[in-house]
Amino acid sequence: MSGVLFIVPTPIGRLDDLSPRAREVLGAVSVVAAEDTRVTRRLFQELGLPVPRLISNHDHNERERATHLVQLLRDGTDVALVSDAGTPLVSDPGFRAVVAAHHEGIQVVPLPGPSAVITALSASGLATDAFVFLGFLPRQARKRLDLLAARRWEPATLVCFEAPHRIVATLRAMEEVWGPRQVCVARSLTKVWEELLRGTLGEVAERFAAEDKVLGELTVVVEGFVGDPGAAHDALADDLVRRMVQAGVSPSVVRDVVSGALGLPRRPIYQRALAFLDDSESE
Repeated sequence: MSGVLFIVPTPIGRLDDLSPRAREVLGAVSVVAAEDTRVTRRLFQELGLPVPRLISNHDHNERERATHLVQLLRDGTDVALVSDAGTPLVSDPGFRAVVAAHHEGIQVVPLPGPSAVITALSASGLATDAFVFLGFLPRQARKRLDLLAARRWEPATLVCFEAPHRIVATLRAMEEVWGPRQVCVARSLTKVWEELLRGTLGEVAERFAAEDKVLGELTVVVEGFVGDPGAAHDALADDLVRRMVQAGVSPSVVRDVVSGALGLPRRPIYQRALAFLDDSESE
């Protein structure tokens, strides 16, 4: 009989946020697939649990580890999948192991538990009825701006993680692309120095800029686009047309691609492409 793959969330700060069920599973399995075995070893020691066999499962070895973990599961070994903090697979490793287990018909059991995304969203004071999680934004400024531009007209609340040394640049880039929206940055959630910084993107950027060195784990929650959806649709079309023309795409191809993707009439798209082309040639 095959083993069970347990997905076990671990604390993002306070040790006592670990659920009794999660503790029970961690104490029962003989193998734990961990993002960083050193972090997980400390967790077991702090919990007073015997340290099981720990297998590293991180971004650089996840593919081969998935094969190994599936073999263990096939042989009847129960495996717990954990990340350094929070819920595995949410901007953390584990996806390949879960997919491989499903493919082999192995039972996958998810446990509810700590998540910086949900914790920050619930306390942000921003809309919670719909949200989009963007993970960690790209490190490169150009790629980061491109991603933000692609989400400019998203009406749902936007949530992402960001590193302390990039938070000021990211908030300023968001303001540049999205305008002066409301934001809540949750810092060091559940820790004794937990903090929620709220205001406009520019205001919160300045508060971080005033610190000698920004510290802590940061979860950024930004309000979505508020306005006329029709105007947003037209603006998105203009943006796509402009980008394609600037990239050297012919107006006829721009017309076919943009009208097909957005369901807009072909002639207005073609005319916009010609107008952008004329503008670019006159510069």
